[in-house]
Amino acid sequence: MARWLRPLVGALLLLEGAAALSFLHHRYEELVQALFRVQSQCPYVTRIYSIGRSVEGRHLYVLEFSDYPGIHEPLEPEFKYVGNMHGNEVLGRELLLQLSEFLCEEYRRGNERITRLIHDTRIHIMPSMNPDGYEVAAKQGPDSNGYLTGRNNANGVDLNRNFPDLNTLMYYSREISGPNHHIPLPDNWKSQVEPETLAVIQWISSYNFVLSANLHGGAVVANYPYDKSQDQRFRNHRRTVNTPTPDDKLFQKLAKTYSYAHSWMHRGWNCGDYFADGITNGASWYSLSKGMQDFNYLYTNCFEITLELSCNKFPPEEDLERQWMANREALVAFIEEVHQGIKGMVSDENNNGIAGAVISVQGISHDVTSGDMGDYFRLLLPGTYTVTASAEGYQPLTATTTVGPAAPSLVHFQLKQEVVRKPAERKASGTRMNNKALQKKVVPRATRRGTQR
Repeated sequence: MARWLRPLVGALLLLEGAAALSFLHHRYEELVQALFRVQSQCPYVTRIYSIGRSVEGRHLYVLEFSDYPGIHEPLEPEFKYVGNMHGNEVLGRELLLQLSEFLCEEYRRGNERITRLIHDTRIHIMPSMNPDGYEVAAKQGPDSNGYLTGRNNANGVDLNRNFPDLNTLMYYSREISGPNHHIPLPDNWKSQVEPETLAVIQWISSYNFVLSANLHGGAVVANYPYDKSQDQRFRNHRRTVNTPTPDDKLFQKLAKTYSYAHSWMHRGWNCGDYFADGITNGASWYSLSKGMQDFNYLYTNCFEITLELSCNKFPPEEDLERQWMANREALVAFIEEVHQGIKGMVSDENNNGIAGAVISVQGISHDVTSGDMGDYFRLLLPGTYTVTASAEGYQPLTATTTVGPAAPSLVHFQLKQEVVRKPAERKASGTRMNNKALQKKVVPRATRRGTQR
């Protein structure tokens, strides 16, 4: 099937028996009620949990969809949507509430596509990362809302400029051939971030997320890493410096999946701007420091893009239904992108999973690691790849695999423990060699790829 026909076919499947939904702006209490209503309607495939509280004490709620809510199933990928990071950019918040209700309704109707998606994916939906800022913006209303009113949290901080600056560490590390993945956080990072940011960092550290999108407003474009340019001469000024990741082609494909499934994002001309195919490299648009999508890529296994979804940051209620219909297929199609590339188990000789094993792909200088159960997920474009799994205390193992355009390829690794040889005595000479010298002679130190964490 042609690549761009897939969204059309998927949209037709979603149109079968689509439920009538209410299109309203939801204040915090109404948002909570909406989430718990979905959970009560689909109790066997949903769970609500809070990752923490905002400055003013509001819960940061997440609605999970899974055939086993609350449980990570080996080889089932974790996906997340985050909305309303900027409190006055509200369309993503409402779209995620609509998506939650839609997934529940279609699952109850027996929609095969949605049922398969929920059974094969653990989906986490956070409608609002900044509920305090939203309340400030909502008091102004759609008609009189200022461009920045409610954007920041209750402490006046822009949450998308509040994550630890791993880009600077990565650019310095790259100059000395260091890693651009799983970069350690600074020792004092907790004292430098807001409660909402802290909650999200702890959240993404607790789940082995594979794919994610962060929903914003003020433009219509799918934006992918890196957001921050290495060149600092233009600090605090807009500039166009394309700054690709090692997974640039993959990120472009992910962004196009959303833009072409969207009703008009792919056309390029929106809000007075033009973006070819409706996508852009973040730093090529303008450089952003301490952003969330770069942080996901540099600190975790998660590949995140940022979706700018509307010219109007706080669209009127009469526009919400049109916006939902424009984004519905794209929201579902993007979740499905988590099922591509390769995945598998990394285990020892007794079939025990090895957590934290490093998965390296030859030719792509960005590694991922296995989760607590030993399962790993590596998003890749179709092609043939040489993949190496390595872990401390084990011999690395390499395999070659071909990735197709549909389901991910299964590539399992069973690692053998390294053998530590004791220095041998040279009886013929009657002398004992220096232990370290003999170890170097008998067991050369293997060069492992991607073991820095």
